[in-house]
Amino acid sequence: MVLGASTNPERYSYLAVKKLLKYEFPVLAVGLREGEIDGVKIERPGTDFDGIHTVTMYVGPKNQALYYDYIIRLHPKRVIFNPGTQNVEFEKKLRDAGIYVTHACTLIMLSNHLF
Repeated sequence: MVLGASTNPERYSYLAVKKLLKYEFPVLAVGLREGEIDGVKIERPGTDFDGIHTVTMYVGPKNQALYYDYIIRLHPKRVIFNPGTQNVEFEKKLRDAGIYVTHACTLIMLSNHLF
């Protein structure tokens, strides 16, 4: 799941959705504004999903508090904090909930087949 998804082609979240599709990963997109990226509908925050493996974070730390309970409720296996999204408070909450946390760039991970 790409959290902070945008239809703006200059945003890294947009590029992440496109690259995940290119590498044939199943993609869910969640963002504040409705839209679509290559057939992937951008869902509103709070939408329930089952079986989320990874949340890749494209929301800045000062706006993440709105998503704490939501992400913990989804209980993904991991959360990737992309550059500029690191948040010690949220990371602790995730770890306490048994969710693996990593600091990485999703785009580089995909390019290097490390996703």
